[in-house]
Amino acid sequence: MSAPVLTNPDAGQLGRCRAWGVAGAVCVALGGLGSGAGPASGPLARPDLPVDLFTAGIAVAYFGLVLLVVAWWRLGRLVRQRPASASSEELLATLLMWAAPLLIAPPVFSRDVYSYLAQGAMVGAGLDVYRDGPAVLGGPFAAEVPAIWQHTATPYGPAFLLLATAVATLVGGHVTLGVLLMRLVALGGVTLLAYSLPPLARRFGVAPGAALWLAVLNPLVLLHLVGGAHNDAVLVGLLSAGLALAVAGRPVLGAVLVTLAALVKVPAAVGLAAVAVVWAASAGRVRALGGTILVAGGTAVGVTWLAGTGFGWVGALRTPVTADSWSLTSALGRATGSLLSALDAGLGTAPMTGWRVAGMCAAVAAALLVWHRRRSVGPVHGVGLVLGGVVVFGPAVRPWYLLWAVVPLAATAPFGRAGRFAAAASAVLALVVLPDGFAPHGLGPLGFAVTGGVLAIALLVMAAFATAPDDDLAPGLAG
Repeated sequence: MSAPVLTNPDAGQLGRCRAWGVAGAVCVALGGLGSGAGPASGPLARPDLPVDLFTAGIAVAYFGLVLLVVAWWRLGRLVRQRPASASSEELLATLLMWAAPLLIAPPVFSRDVYSYLAQGAMVGAGLDVYRDGPAVLGGPFAAEVPAIWQHTATPYGPAFLLLATAVATLVGGHVTLGVLLMRLVALGGVTLLAYSLPPLARRFGVAPGAALWLAVLNPLVLLHLVGGAHNDAVLVGLLSAGLALAVAGRPVLGAVLVTLAALVKVPAAVGLAAVAVVWAASAGRVRALGGTILVAGGTAVGVTWLAGTGFGWVGALRTPVTADSWSLTSALGRATGSLLSALDAGLGTAPMTGWRVAGMCAAVAAALLVWHRRRSVGPVHGVGLVLGGVVVFGPAVRPWYLLWAVVPLAATAPFGRAGRFAAAASAVLALVVLPDGFAPHGLGPLGFAVTGGVLAIALLVMAAFATAPDDDLAPGLAG
C-alpha cells in the first residue's frame, strides 16, 4: 500500500521538523567532539586545539538538544492532529536522518559503553563479571570506565553479555572500533523496535505513526540508545517484538523474546505477565501460566549455559544502586538523612534504606493495582504502567530507563494520560545529563548549557515568526 500523498502544508511542516531535528543532531554530534564521553585516544578522542572545547562543546550540544526536542515535539503535534500527514515509512526515514550524525560521533551522555566492552572482555578472559569489576581486567577498555564502576560487578544478564563478549573478542583492545560496533548492536535493537512496534500498535487500534513518534523518534532513543549505545536498546527491541508476537497468536516465541529482554535487564520480565494473560485467552489460565514459566525458565537456563556466566547476575542487581543514584527514593533518603544530621539525630544509612524499601513497596502496590484493573487496562498497557512504577519508585534511575515504560504505552495509548506524561518526561529528561555522561557539576558547565539552550530557543522563536503565516501548528501537544 503506497504512502499517502501529503498536502503542501503538511509536507512543509514535516520537512521543517526534519530539518530542525537534523540540525539539532548535527550540533549534538559536534558538541560531543569537545564535551562528550569520547575515549582518551583514537579518532573519537577530543581534538587537541588551543580552545576550551569542553565548555564550547556543552553550549553547542545543548543548542542542538533544544532544537531536536522541539522538532520532535512539533512532529508529535502534527502526527496527532493529522495522522495521515506522516506515514510509518516517512517517520522511519526521519529516524534515519536524525540518527545518522550520532552514529559516527563519540559516545555522548554516558560512558557505559566502555563498561560493556570491559565486561565482554572479562567474560572472554574467563573472569567472573558478577564478582569483580573492570579493574581486575585492566587494559584499554577498563581504563575508560569511570572510577565509580571500576570495582563493581555487572548487573546485566547473560543475553547481553554474549553480545558484549562477541564484540570485545572481535575488536581485541581497539576501543574506537569497539564503541562503533556496540553502537551497531544498539542500532539493531532500535531497528527491531521500529519494525515490531507498528504491528503491535495496530492490534490496539493505534496509528503506527503515533507509536513510532513516541517510542522510536523519542529524544531519549536518539541521545542515549544511539548516541550513548546503551544496552536498553536491545531490551526494548526484544520486549516490543515479544509482545507483538504474543498478541499475534505466537505466545511461545513471544515468551522467548521477552525472556531474552529480561536477560539483558531484569525489569523486562514484567512483560511475561502480559504474555501469560494474552496466552490464557486461547489456552486457559493454567496452561498459559505453566507454559510461560516453562518457556521462560528453559530460555533462561539455556542462555545462561551458553554464556557460561552462571546465575550470579541475580545477586548483582544492586550494582546500579549507589548513595548518589538518581531516583525519587534516593533523593528523599538523602534529604531525610541531611535533616536528621542537622538535628543531631543522624541514623546512618537507615533513612536511605527506609525510603528505598518504601519505594519498592509503592512499586509493588502499583503493580497490584494494575493487576486488579487488568481487564480495563489491558495486558500490554499494564506492562507500561508497571514498568513506569518501577522507574519512578525504584532505587536507581537513569533518564533512558523511562523507555522501558514508553514502548508498551506507545503501542496502546500514545496520546492517553500516561502517554502524554511519558512524552513530557522524555523531553525534560533529555536535558538533565551533560554530554560527558554526568549531571551538571558546577555553575560553569551549567551556564554554558543554559546559554546554548537559550540561543536555540531564540532561533526557534524567530523561525516561528517567519513561518507563522504558513504554519498553524503552534508548539506543544495540547488541543
